[in-house]
Amino acid sequence: MNFSRSSCSLALVFAVQFYFLGTGTAKENKWVALFDGKTMDGWEKVGNEKSVWEVKDGALCGSGPASMVVCTKGPFKNFRYRAEVKINDKGNSGMYFRTTRKPGFSDGYEAQIDSTHTDPIRTGSLYGMCHVYKRLVEPDAWFKYELEVRDDVWRGRKVTRIKITVNGDELYEYLDFSLAFKQGYFAFQQHDPGSKVCIRKVEVLELPK
Repeated sequence: MNFSRSSCSLALVFAVQFYFLGTGTAKENKWVALFDGKTMDGWEKVGNEKSVWEVKDGALCGSGPASMVVCTKGPFKNFRYRAEVKINDKGNSGMYFRTTRKPGFSDGYEAQIDSTHTDPIRTGSLYGMCHVYKRLVEPDAWFKYELEVRDDVWRGRKVTRIKITVNGDELYEYLDFSLAFKQGYFAFQQHDPGSKVCIRKVEVLELPK
């Protein structure tokens, strides 16, 4: 991870929380499971051959050297996305979206997964864009990560809206006027040999384009 990337201002975090009123059209669609809890069907490891991604006790778990596991379904543009995640003590991972089919760590948006790693940017952060330094979840405990991502126009400017929620608590909605990533795939990061991450109940609900 790169510590030099700037975090968002508190003014942005709190101001945009009051904006969003919901997406009525989302009810017309259905949540689709991306992980069956039994196999790695629909998922592919990218990166170090010695890195391990496997299904254990109904969860998709990563360990070993740095790598990514990518959902082969997609690409996705506007959506709601959720998963249950668990990270070990001193572990680090990321929930990637709008990433490439063969991503590296800097490809796509990353919702940070980190409770006690030496990198102080914690779970709930949109890495490199809006950073949370308070520990919101304990290590080795399951938590629910939810995202809502959609392109929009705000005051005449094109923008990508990214709303982040942890355990039912909506943290903020970030407005990316740079339109950094247009569409893409979902992925999870295996950050380093000391990290162990597990994911389950991975689901997506597409929103109108």
